[in-house]
Amino acid sequence: MTTVGMALGSGGARGWCHIGVLRELEKIGVKPGVVAGCSMGSLVGAAYAGGKLDALEEWLTALTPARFVGLIDIRPGSGGIVAGTEIVSLIQNLGLPERIEDLEIPFAAVATDMETGREVWLREGNLSDAVRASVALPGVISPYRVNGHWMLDGGLTNPVPVSTARAMGAEMTIAVNPNAKLRGKMWNRPARALEHQLKDLPDWLSNALMPAEDKNAPPGYTEVVSTAIDVMTEQIRRARLAGEPPHVLLNADLSHITVLEFHRGAEAIAEGRRIVAAQKDWILDNAGQGGGGGA
Repeated sequence: MTTVGMALGSGGARGWCHIGVLRELEKIGVKPGVVAGCSMGSLVGAAYAGGKLDALEEWLTALTPARFVGLIDIRPGSGGIVAGTEIVSLIQNLGLPERIEDLEIPFAAVATDMETGREVWLREGNLSDAVRASVALPGVISPYRVNGHWMLDGGLTNPVPVSTARAMGAEMTIAVNPNAKLRGKMWNRPARALEHQLKDLPDWLSNALMPAEDKNAPPGYTEVVSTAIDVMTEQIRRARLAGEPPHVLLNADLSHITVLEFHRGAEAIAEGRRIVAAQKDWILDNAGQGGGGGA
């Protein structure tokens, strides 16, 4: 059977679409044999590789805007607005193995070395550390130290890690891009959906998280940061995929969800299912009838 590799890309809250992708692949009989994840793709990928996707989806289903705000551990002096300790706690509470080597499926998390600017493939060692390093979104989530090196989000160097999956032995690679800009726009002013949930936060933080009410006002802090990262990673993604094309590229249409709207998981999951169903025949032709896996 063909060894199918998943390259799960970065995208913040849009990355919840990976759950839908993996669910729909399972439905059509395709079982990945290796998983490479970047940023949110590393979180979902780790849960899948450890057989805990059900637990992650259950946690996500219960996530409301109020609960999300409660997870924000504000620490401006840490190199980001959010320290990210809840991400480590989530990984640990899912019941996953402590070490990457003990996962059911070979897995790698992609991060970026802050000192050298090079991408790093974390394929062994502490799992929660690897995922936490991979999701260190500059300006939002603080850098994380792994093996003596400060790490940043993997999306800065390899936003859809096809090369990683291939190096891990994938014979057929399915790449998922949660950040596809199918409508030709990098930024739209988001709705003020979290307004009533941010009232108890410090003014400086609520102002940073909340889009301006006046449509002519300058974009807010998180809008600028997330859009700047989107622009940068889109250019990197195009360059990387031009030289390392996957067999199947799944582009999720999730521009209406901001990278911080983590409570909108159901919409993202549904989109993940849709984009697999739309390419079902092509996926099965490349994966081999009935799918494949490394086992």
